[in-house]
Formats: sequence, structure tokens, C-alpha cells
Amino acid sequence: MDIQNLSIDTIRKSLIAKKFSALDLTKTYLARLKKIDPKIKAFITITDNLALKTATSLDQKIAAGKKIGKLAGSLMAIKDNFMTEGTRSTAGSQVLKDYIPPYSSTLYNKLLAEDSIPIGKTNTDAFTFGASTENSGFFITKNPWNLNLVPGGSSGGSAAALSANLCTFALGTDTGGSIRQPASLCSVTGIKPTYGRNSRFGITSMASSFDTPGAFAKTAADLALVSQVMAGVDCRDATSSLLPVPDYPKLLLQTKLKGLKIGLAHQYFADPINPAVKKAVQQSATVFEKQGAKLVDISLPNSRLALAVYYILVPCEISANMARFDGIRFGSSVKDTKDLLSHYLETRGKYMEDELKRRILIGTYALSAGYFDAYYMKAAKVRTLIKNEFINAYKKVDLILAPTSPTPAWPIGQKVDDPLQMYLADIYTCPVNVAGLPALALPCGFTADNLPVGFQLIGNYWTEDSLFSAGYQYQQLTDYHLSNPKL
Repeated sequence: MDIQNLSIDTIRKSLIAKKFSALDLTKTYLARLKKIDPKIKAFITITDNLALKTATSLDQKIAAGKKIGKLAGSLMAIKDNFMTEGTRSTAGSQVLKDYIPPYSSTLYNKLLAEDSIPIGKTNTDAFTFGASTENSGFFITKNPWNLNLVPGGSSGGSAAALSANLCTFALGTDTGGSIRQPASLCSVTGIKPTYGRNSRFGITSMASSFDTPGAFAKTAADLALVSQVMAGVDCRDATSSLLPVPDYPKLLLQTKLKGLKIGLAHQYFADPINPAVKKAVQQSATVFEKQGAKLVDISLPNSRLALAVYYILVPCEISANMARFDGIRFGSSVKDTKDLLSHYLETRGKYMEDELKRRILIGTYALSAGYFDAYYMKAAKVRTLIKNEFINAYKKVDLILAPTSPTPAWPIGQKVDDPLQMYLADIYTCPVNVAGLPALALPCGFTADNLPVGFQLIGNYWTEDSLFSAGYQYQQLTDYHLSNPKL
């Protein structure tokens, strides 16, 4: 069975028509996963028994003539920072290597309720701190397009799994670009929704005012369907929005490309962007222009400050959130220490990964007496300037088009010992998170070395429907999203 190009809707309709069973489809995916994943190492935990059990239950529901969910039969890969009751949830760190949560995240439960089938938990930089998945406490995930290169991060496992056709869709989180950047490096489609659109309940916290759960799919149409299921208010997350959720799949043709105003900010096309990336992204803008869209030059000068703002505010929030992982309430623990302080120091020294320690130290320093005003408060004020700059831009344009990564995927090990170079991988994605805006990442070409290139459409607050519509129409005009790596 050719599983590489089965859409969510096709799978559901095929199950209803009894062209194949959910169990047979799941076995096919699991067989491919067990063959391919040793090469790319996308999964920390393969939930084969759970997948087979869920598929069997779905087949029984179909046989009984019962109504099935919107995502029936679709194989779901789950980033390992999502809590999954009864299934190991490590957040990619040795701190939680044996942690089995007694509850599940809201989003995972929503997707299960629509009859998706969980195939496994994917690798991530430890506690999602990273841009390459090299900071995982378990192993490095490899890019399916070139096994010597990184897949991006922190949701690199999810992006690689989907790119390698080991699932139908995958879950991720985007705190500074962790969905959009690996989506572009692996040639898949990914959405970072407006902050508050999706519940954060049951997802390990990195930076609570930035964390935004979202998803990956092969197409904007599939992603619209998954996102429509995920979105909505949750009484267990006070930051989730009360605003009603549009029916994204029914609105895929609502945005008329003719007359659409698309902003191009020159700051996003200056150094350090790779020439091949710049060319591909500019060509994607031309695709819209040929359909009647108007390209508008805009300026977002404060966006250049977003990376600095991000790497002050986010470590500060990390410093607070990581305090709970002390080896007593959560995580592994060093035994036989002489006193409580020694227990904290030795446990964290042994189990916490280097990047995790680095960000805690940066955040604690920035929050300390004498430095709070100089760093945290100043960064918070600049965050407001960046947000207001985007708000003003949307008075002139409907969407903003920009690169997601300044370069294609890079060699494993190239940046891992140079944190500043690694942080620069987020230079085009961080402004969106600082402002809390939605953005859709889409494949838009390949370099001469056949490495994927992607771009992002950035929307105004709560305009995911417009992003999916523009992305869907772009993918009707191009075929980059249909390409598959040779594995």
C-alpha cells in the first residue's frame, strides 16, 4: 500500500468504504516505521501496542455502523513534551527518562476523541530548548533529506517523522520557531497558532508566555482539519481564548488572492540569509503576485531586536518553570546525598542537559537583584514595541511573507558547541513568538543540493483561517509539498 500521499480525508473515506481497515493501515505504518526510523531516530517511544489497540477499536466502531471522528485512521506522532497517560513522556530529557504521567494533555485527548491513532512519541531538544534536536537527552534525530544534517528543532522528531512518511500528522510546540523552522528544513507544512488559540494544559512548560502548541501535516488542507480539532478554550488553561473557532476546512477558498496585500519586510531578506533561501522565498511571493496579489514593501525595524528580547525573557521564564524538576516531585534523583542542598545540586548536575543548565543560568542572572531592571524590564518594553510594530503593519497589509530559516539544514555538530550561532537559527521566527502572532510554514523549493527551503505567512491575531486559505491555494499552484526524501 502506498501510504506516502494519503490525506486525512482520503483515509477516513477509505475506511468508510472498507477499501482497507484501520488495523491494516496501522500495521503498514508500523512496518515502515520499524524499517526507516533506525536511520533517522525520530521516535523516543513507539506506541505499537496502543496503536494496534486503537485501530482495532476503530474497526469495531465502523463495523457496528457508528459515526467515526474527523481524523479517523490518521496516524498521529506526538512530540514527547505532550503528556500521554500511561505512556512514557520524557520531554526529551534524562530528567524525565522514566516518567509515566497519570493524565494526558487536552490536545492529545481532543485528537484521540476524533479517532486518530497514536503511533509514538517523537524526539525533541531537552524540554524543547534548542533549534536542531541535538540537545536531546537521548539521541540526535537526522534529517530525512540528508542523514548527515539536522532536522531543525525543537520539534525535529515530529518534522522528520512526517517528512519520512512515518505518520499522517504530528504534534509540536512553537516557542521561538520550533514548529516552523523544522517544517522548513524537512519540507513539511506547520502551523504556529495565535498564542491562546490552543490549550497548553498537559504540555511541559518552557516559557509560559511564549509556548504555543500546534501541528505538522503534509498539506495546508490536512493541517486546517487537525488545527480545527485542536483549537478552542480549555478551563484548565487560563490563557486559552474564549473566541469561537472558525471551521478552517470549510474556509480554504475564502481568501481571494486577487487584491490580497502581502507585506515584504526588507529586514527579513538582508544578511545573514542564504542566497538560495532568499531566491526561493522571493519566488514564492511571485506565485501570489501572478494570481493578483499585491506585494507591498514594509519595514519592521524592531524585529532585529526580537532575538535579543527572546533570549532574555524566555530564559527568565525557564528559570522559574524548571524549579519544579528537583528530583523530588518529578524526575530522576541522586540517592544518598548528605543534605537537601547537595541533593538538588547533584541531581540537577547529573541529569540536566547542558543547554538546559545554560538557559537556567542566563534566566536566573537576568532576574537577580541589580539586573532585573537592566535586562528583564527593558526586554519586556521592547517586546511591546515589536508587538505594536506588527499591529501597525497590518493596517497596510493582510499577510506578511518571510523566510523561516536563514539557511537550509546544516551538518550535525556544526553549531552545537557555539550557542550564539545556534540561537541565530531562530532569527526570522522569534519575532512572531515575541508578538504572539499566528504563522504558517510552507515548503517553497530546494537548493542545488536538494535541501528543502520553506517560507512563512504571518497573519494578524486570530487569522489562522486566512493563513490556511492562502497556504492551501499556494499548494494548489505548486508541488514542493508533494516531494518525498529517498530513504
